Amino acid sequence: MRGNIQERGPRPRALVVLLLLLGFQLGALVAPAHACGCGAMVPDRNARISVGRETSVVDWDGRTEQIVMRFTVTSDTPRAAWIMPVPGRATVDLADGALFDELVRIAAPEYRERHYFWPRGGDWPFDDVDGAGAAPPGAAARDDGVGVVGRERLGDFDVARLTATDPDALGDWLDENGFEMPAGLTGDLEPYVERGWEYVAVRLAPREEGAVLTGTLDPLRLRFASDELVYPMRLSRRADTAQSLGLFVLADHRMEPRSAIGGSEPEVTFAGRVTAPGGELGRLTGGKERFLTVLDQEFPDPSRISGDHELRAAAEDTPFRRVVWDDDLLTLGGVPVWLLTFVAVAAGASAAVLRGVRARRRGRPVEPPAPMRVPPRVS
Repeated sequence: MRGNIQERGPRPRALVVLLLLLGFQLGALVAPAHACGCGAMVPDRNARISVGRETSVVDWDGRTEQIVMRFTVTSDTPRAAWIMPVPGRATVDLADGALFDELVRIAAPEYRERHYFWPRGGDWPFDDVDGAGAAPPGAAARDDGVGVVGRERLGDFDVARLTATDPDALGDWLDENGFEMPAGLTGDLEPYVERGWEYVAVRLAPREEGAVLTGTLDPLRLRFASDELVYPMRLSRRADTAQSLGLFVLADHRMEPRSAIGGSEPEVTFAGRVTAPGGELGRLTGGKERFLTVLDQEFPDPSRISGDHELRAAAEDTPFRRVVWDDDLLTLGGVPVWLLTFVAVAAGASAAVLRGVRARRRGRPVEPPAPMRVPPRVS
């Protein structure tokens, strides 16, 4: 049996397969990566940290945007942080990972079975062949061009909400507070400073002494006012390794990115209306109906990322679910049908030949045997 994704169009096992397919929270200890899909990952000097993939949930009702992000990292550092620009004053709190589980179940592919006739690699006799609302502004304490709107301890995180009128001042603030800026990141912050955006800086602050940043982190939820659906990506261009992004987008309509912003063409893996009066999804959306669009995108060369993802309503709210085909060799009583067919055809052909031979023999005149010559008697 081989699974083969041929179409796009749920069973209990779909959860496991989709987790593998989407690569939920993949991370590998490779060359340092200073960025994740949502912003800029800032590790300590000489530290090794990798975030190969980030998956986020984005909910937008036309006025307020919520981003719930969770990723798995592999590193050897007890201190690291990431920065996310946001278009308005943000609130930050911990979220429940069950939200991702609910959405994975909803967006799971449909499984169908189909059979093939001729044997493929892995089938006998080819067994050894490989088969093919924002918080009120309030007063921010200013520190040399940087305003500290708020600072909270959330689980294992130290969260600072910042404003900045100068990207260099923001970099200085981060350095003075134990963060290091990747080379060139200050320049990438300039467009946000010019547009008056604010920033959420999150630093790992493990409750356990000496703990390192590794494994699946607690999800964080950011909430801010926005008249457009935007997912910040510009800072990810500083990543040293290929990046992968998965987005669960909840809105009034099916949504699509305005452009690929330097990555592969975004792929829709699910689209459809969902309603969850309870559970984590219901708490996120207030129990209101949303159209869920699931997007998957690869960034083989992060340096080509040209901006943030701006999402707009698609022309139509066309539903979509991926279909995963399970291909099985057609058998009868455990015997491949192709083999039974071959044997039947061969037997039929042999019988036909034998009948032909017999027919020809019956129609041929029978010749008398040659006379026998008796040798002379020896006297």
